Amino acid sequence: MIWFLIPVVAVLALVAYAAGLAVAKRRAEGAKAHSRPQQHGYYALIWVAAPALAIIILAGAFSGPVTQNLVSAGAPEAVQQMEPFRRDAFLNDARLLGEGQRPFQTWAAPFDNLLVSEAARSARIQQTLLWGELAGALIAALLGGLLAFAQIGPNMRARNRVEGWIGGLLLACSVVAILTTVGIVFSLLWDALRFFERVPVTEFLFGIQWSPQTAIRADQVGSTGAFGAVPLFAGTFLIMLIAMAVAAPVGLFSAIYLSEYAGPVTRGVVKPLLEVLAGVPTVVYGFFAALTVGPAFREFFNGIGALLVGGPLDGIGQYLLLVQNQMALVAGAVMGIMLIPFVSSLSDDIINAVPQSLRDGSYAMGATKSETVSRVLLPAALPGIAGALLLAVSRAIGETMIVTMAAGLAANLTLNPLDTVTTVTVQIVTLLTGDQEFDSAKTLAAFGLGLTLFLVTLLLNVVAQRIVQTYREQYD
Repeated sequence: MIWFLIPVVAVLALVAYAAGLAVAKRRAEGAKAHSRPQQHGYYALIWVAAPALAIIILAGAFSGPVTQNLVSAGAPEAVQQMEPFRRDAFLNDARLLGEGQRPFQTWAAPFDNLLVSEAARSARIQQTLLWGELAGALIAALLGGLLAFAQIGPNMRARNRVEGWIGGLLLACSVVAILTTVGIVFSLLWDALRFFERVPVTEFLFGIQWSPQTAIRADQVGSTGAFGAVPLFAGTFLIMLIAMAVAAPVGLFSAIYLSEYAGPVTRGVVKPLLEVLAGVPTVVYGFFAALTVGPAFREFFNGIGALLVGGPLDGIGQYLLLVQNQMALVAGAVMGIMLIPFVSSLSDDIINAVPQSLRDGSYAMGATKSETVSRVLLPAALPGIAGALLLAVSRAIGETMIVTMAAGLAANLTLNPLDTVTTVTVQIVTLLTGDQEFDSAKTLAAFGLGLTLFLVTLLLNVVAQRIVQTYREQYD
């Protein structure tokens, strides 16, 4: 609810800008000012908006815990004597009812009457805090505005101060991005180390049995589970290979056509249509794979199997008759369709970046368009194209939804594209779905897989950057 104050602060900031602009013009009459009036207006806007936004952010971060503590501290004795879980559920329902929402559960007497009274008290506390937050934001904006207007004058370096604020904002955004990355790595590393304390790294990286389901009793068979991730790596590699076999040639040839052969009208139609594929949600690709591509592939291979049965290749025919909708080939093919715009768009931009003088020189030497493309443009754009392909590989390795819906969940150690396989990302989702205990090897295995996936994608991105930086050729 605190966020409704942001429009109020925005209005105050615009008023401060207009007032700062007028004050700067009036005080600069007959004198040579260091900064323009607009920069004084921006300075006043910043000093009104920044303190108020700081109060709003702090209130948004701490108002929830403060409200919960106040409601809990003043709860009736009957509520205080409840079990902690039920007490928290009761107070949460009271808060929801006080906000005009429906509680999660129905409470029997006498707690139903207490729920109404506690909801009213929770609403009063929230209303009081809201008015306090509004007053704090307005006071902070007023004090900041008074400080800014007291400094506005011809000799004030408003431009330098505004640019300093902007530089500080950009630095803060950079720090947030860096700290987010560090937090992700630290969280993965911490829980992955806990997993590797239970399961040796060698077993995880080189084991060929993946069965993370642990038994309830220690005397049950397989109670310790099997955490060999090689089947997951093999499935990830197989699907990625199939996807790139589809995306790389189609995307690259599409980029060559759009860059060198298509006219302006054709390019203006085809390129946006290709890029639309990048905006399709992966769950839609999953539905397409499960409902269209999978049955089509099954019918195709079953038909081939029916033709082979009874002949010299009867064994292969019998196998093809057993092909189901879910297989690595289906997931890889649909994933390759999804990756086409990544490869085509990046490759098209890279080919267009090759200087026109190289094309003109090739044509002047008597080369045809195809010879120019194969012997001049592609070698010149090869580092960028290689980087684009490696980025597409990283995208393929991290895909989850298509594999879940089209390739199955079986951890099979196979390179047969007609078998069901699973990938690292699918297993991460499977391990962390539902209520989990984050103190068992089964759940912590997800963090081991996540750390491995993170390191692999990071390595691919670094290799892509190094290829581009090392082999980039500069043309005059």
